[in-house]
Amino acid sequence: MTVAALFLLPALVLLGALVVHPIGYSVYRSLFDRTGDRFAGLDNYRRLFTDEATRTALGNTAVWVVVAPVVATALGLVFAVLTERVRWGTAFKLLVFMPMAISMLAVGIIFRLVYEQDPDRGVANAVWVGVHDTFAPSSAFPRARPRPDASLVPAPGGGYVTRAPVRAGVPVLLPLVGVPPEALPDGTRPARPAAAESGKVTGTTWQDFTRGGGGRRDAVDPRESGYAGMRVEAVRDGRVVAATKARADGTFTLPAAADGAVLRLPAANFREPYAGVEWLGPALVTPAVIGAYVWMWAGFAMVLIAAGLAAVPRELLEAARVDGANEWQVFRRVTVPLLAPVLAVVLVTLVINVMKIFDLVFVIAPGSVQDDANVLALQLYRTSFGTDADQGVGSAIAVLLLVLVVPVMWFNIRRMRREARR
Repeated sequence: MTVAALFLLPALVLLGALVVHPIGYSVYRSLFDRTGDRFAGLDNYRRLFTDEATRTALGNTAVWVVVAPVVATALGLVFAVLTERVRWGTAFKLLVFMPMAISMLAVGIIFRLVYEQDPDRGVANAVWVGVHDTFAPSSAFPRARPRPDASLVPAPGGGYVTRAPVRAGVPVLLPLVGVPPEALPDGTRPARPAAAESGKVTGTTWQDFTRGGGGRRDAVDPRESGYAGMRVEAVRDGRVVAATKARADGTFTLPAAADGAVLRLPAANFREPYAGVEWLGPALVTPAVIGAYVWMWAGFAMVLIAAGLAAVPRELLEAARVDGANEWQVFRRVTVPLLAPVLAVVLVTLVINVMKIFDLVFVIAPGSVQDDANVLALQLYRTSFGTDADQGVGSAIAVLLLVLVVPVMWFNIRRMRREARR
């Protein structure tokens, strides 16, 4: 007995110094005020549920606990099952597990760049804008506008219309300004006046500005550029009777149906370029940070589940297939139940992990939205060591975190004992 006690003594000393004493002191400190001199009782705990920032942190932590472990475990399960059937499965597992070798700080910096609002810098928005523009291209003339006294006036609902109806055989001039020369569409050519055509409405829409000066106002000069691709519509009684797009030199031609109608440059010509999604805005910052966490921890789940999957008896799977079960039924009714102990280990581990998540939120969420992305571990840090530090309330948050983790640990211990008795 004495020998056993001597062997256990170093471990007990370390356990007391690193676990028991910090927990005991945190409970003790949570009962005192900011200075630590006056006994406050349960006042600090009452403040946890009346302070708006702490309530937000509690809500976000609940979202993390429900979403992040489930998604990471589900992805790990899918990856483990699918990679078992492909020749390059080992290489894929290596790639998926590789983020685990990166620190939380580094992952936060990486995803802070990934979620940049500018599509030229942020990968997420570059992909999103690329897909969006494939189906709804942005306009090349978002800032084009007529001069105040030009022949074009603002139209109801956006865009511009001519002041007066147009006539066939009389070329129309639709001058605009405000588009930087480098922003004009590819293939743009110098503007030229449209030739009159009998029975048709012709005209030119162009950049009525000559770089370096010297051009004539409301006149097509050789050094000015046409608005290639500008949509022009003929509108009569509120209905579009004809439409076309300007050529590379800005000229266009409308059929006889446009005679007597007004010409409209619709609002679609001046739509602002799609800027993508504000991933780190108040609405999406928490899902965005959870996405970074899942990217990092899905590999951990995959490796553990793959190890469990390797121990599943193959004859059970083959028996199910012989009995007529398809692959989905085999997966749902045989593979998943047999992997239940492994899935429980992964899920519980990730739940405990996300309850103390701090690094990713602190690094990824900009200061302006950190209140919206707040979680308990971050609130603990901000309360205890921020500009208005209150270590009494900070200790109360630490105790609350411990209380929330204990049921998960108790469940895990019960599950392990149950497995050991089998």
